[in-house]
Amino acid sequence: MEISLPQAAEMLHSANTIVLTAHVHPDGDSLGSMLALYAALQADGKKVCMLLDDVVPAMYHFLPNWKKISKPVDNDRFTPDLLVVLDASDIERIGKVQNIVKAPILNMDHHISNTKFADYYYIDSKVAATGEIILALLKLMKSNVTADIGTCLYTAIATDCGFFRYANTSAATLRDAADLVEAGAQPQCISEALEQRSIANLITLTKVLQTIETHHEGKIATMTILPDLLSDPDENTEGFINYARSIEGVEIAILFRAIDERTVRISFRSHRADVSQVALKFGGGGHIRAAGCTVHDTLENAMAQVLPVAVAQIR
Repeated sequence: MEISLPQAAEMLHSANTIVLTAHVHPDGDSLGSMLALYAALQADGKKVCMLLDDVVPAMYHFLPNWKKISKPVDNDRFTPDLLVVLDASDIERIGKVQNIVKAPILNMDHHISNTKFADYYYIDSKVAATGEIILALLKLMKSNVTADIGTCLYTAIATDCGFFRYANTSAATLRDAADLVEAGAQPQCISEALEQRSIANLITLTKVLQTIETHHEGKIATMTILPDLLSDPDENTEGFINYARSIEGVEIAILFRAIDERTVRISFRSHRADVSQVALKFGGGGHIRAAGCTVHDTLENAMAQVLPVAVAQIR
């Protein structure tokens, strides 16, 4: 059932035990939104836990309370008053959490591809990030936006709009960022933390750049990452795809990351094409200009399936 933001605030106010989760392959928006809401609900006296069916990338280890995020275990069982799913457009994107938590689901999200899977949902596809929704929610709840919450939400918003460079950046987005800086977020510290990379990671990038191929008269560029290319299975490859997107004449960039022989995580970026529609066809989702999905097949077959669908999105 679609609800308003004040109704979402009332649901959170009425619940005593709450589980928070977000999508697998977490990014700054999903993590920042979850950690900010966690801090606010804890301060309000709620019993809250955070579950995530994935590892927290090292680049986000500067975020307050990230160590309190737990990974679900198959035989775990949670029966809270409410399960809050943040920044996820489909129930499958929360992985094992859907199987071990039995509670009404409240989904707060900004993806245009949202499948409206939850018992209650608030979706605003006009905002740049779910972090903007959480900030508006906390203001409604009269929560104290501390410096830690400001750091989490600034990270959520800034990372999802390319640090205010992407087309989804609005005047409201910039006003929200200003409010969070006033609350104590430090943009320079956040940027520096996110820009840090190991030498090994830079060496990986040079190898991945060598896999770039162009298709469809140069309008599509692909990059591939094989498991043996990474020094660590959890190595950060966020941002690699932007190099393919920056090639002159490229409309859609696609990064294929083979996790194992029959699992391929795929990221899409575009200048004008709606890549959320490509991701949606393979059980994923996202934004018009940035989306992702997972294909359970070989890398070769995944590429053969995805490329024609991407071509069809180019006008």
